[in-house]
Amino acid sequence: MAVRISGHRQLKTLPGKETRPTSARVREAIFNIWQGTIEGCRWLDLCAGSGSMGAEALCQGASVVIGIELSSRACRIIEGNWQRVAAGDQQWQVLRGDVVQWLPKLSGQQFDRIYFDPPYSSGLYQPVLEAIATHKLLDSGGEIAVEHNLQTWKPLQIFGLQIHRQKAYGSTFVTFYTNAT
Repeated sequence: MAVRISGHRQLKTLPGKETRPTSARVREAIFNIWQGTIEGCRWLDLCAGSGSMGAEALCQGASVVIGIELSSRACRIIEGNWQRVAAGDQQWQVLRGDVVQWLPKLSGQQFDRIYFDPPYSSGLYQPVLEAIATHKLLDSGGEIAVEHNLQTWKPLQIFGLQIHRQKAYGSTFVTFYTNAT
């Protein structure tokens, strides 16, 4: 299976259902919402899957892209995908392991855009959002996009973050968080 991103570039994905790539419709909508804010930004891709969101961020000029993914097979795919699309002056890194364990290790770094798309029934939503807030990983003007469906998770208030907006794309929902002020 393959996913297409900007410039009709084709990315590899894992066969089967080990990862669920973000649909083209949702990916396009996210980048339209964030239009004009990607170039030069620091991007964090959580539960990165095939890395399509991070690859799109690289194609649109993000200066730094970091992805966290549990599957070692998926990490190899992401590395290959990002290597193919990244320009020489862009930095990228793929971290393999549990996202909840990795987030404290990123303390001291801040990201302008964070995309979080876990397996819907994983139970990761609250601990990941709390870790982002606790470790102050979101830049003051930054935003988090959380992909979910309403059958497995309903957006909740997280201390240090506030819900900024919500969008629906069929049965897929995206809730955007910003820092609470």
